[in-house]
Amino acid sequence: MLTLGIETSCDDTGVAVLRNEREVLCEFLSSQIKYHADFGGVIPEFAARKHLENLLPLVNAALSECEISGQDLDLIAVTRGPGLMGSLIVGVMTARALSQAWGVPLVGVNHLEGHLFAPLVDAEDLEPPFLSLIVSGGHTEIIRVDDFGKYELLGQTRDDAAGEAYDKAAKVLGLKYPGGPEIDRLAKMGKSNMFYFPVPLKNTDKVEFSFSGLKTALLWQVKKFGEADREVPIEDLCASFQRAVTEALMSKVILAVRQTGIRKVSASGGVSANSALREALRGCEEFRAWLPKMSRCTDNAVMVAMAGRNAWVRGGCLNGEVVPDPSLHEL
Repeated sequence: MLTLGIETSCDDTGVAVLRNEREVLCEFLSSQIKYHADFGGVIPEFAARKHLENLLPLVNAALSECEISGQDLDLIAVTRGPGLMGSLIVGVMTARALSQAWGVPLVGVNHLEGHLFAPLVDAEDLEPPFLSLIVSGGHTEIIRVDDFGKYELLGQTRDDAAGEAYDKAAKVLGLKYPGGPEIDRLAKMGKSNMFYFPVPLKNTDKVEFSFSGLKTALLWQVKKFGEADREVPIEDLCASFQRAVTEALMSKVILAVRQTGIRKVSASGGVSANSALREALRGCEEFRAWLPKMSRCTDNAVMVAMAGRNAWVRGGCLNGEVVPDPSLHEL
């Protein structure tokens, strides 16, 4: 079974071809980071225009590399939400047009379910039940996976997502976009115990997150150095900030493990590429962790193809029902 995956939820244009459940025949990803960097964030209208430029050439490249035609496909899977409306429209409407032209069934994929499948591409030994930590620029939540298609949201952020907090912290420190990788790089050269930053909600009995206060604490610390006309110790601040974010995430993962008794944890989303978080997850003795390869931590079409194929088998959202929904959250 050949599945074409299409991902255009934000600013990355992804195309991949999957054979059967998890054999990746090819994958392509066109990043727009260099186009949005000068603005310090993603410009939605510009992102949609770049998707228009990139998507069909990537589809053609994927078919060419796999030496197949569109009619050889058995399924097209496309992200239908959540995400930026303009970006989603480009992906969904292109997928619908290809589906009609080639006579190939189409399935819509929830972007969060796509992230949930990202670690599964290379992990045949990860099976439900398990806990999924999805941590990115737009989402921070822990989902209980009793079976594929049977999910329970255990908790999420009250305010900023972890990735959003990283990007905002980077702006405060005057670092380049995207902020998360830059803070991670500088943190390796700093001391994480030089500054005390509060770990939000660490000791509560609820699986929930909050990062806006942590970002504010960093802002005030930077202001103190400015008022005293002292050089800001960037590396130490990055290391201390990253320690607090990692502790906040880990404390709630451990809480969820203890409350559910499920000792298998997967992580996905852009922040799952963070070196401190990956080390903490892999080193925790309370559970076993499964992490996606670095190239699949961020948005990609392989996870969409795998999630779409699984949804197709379960009888998921098909053909005419596939419409872009930027506020889609229910799994």
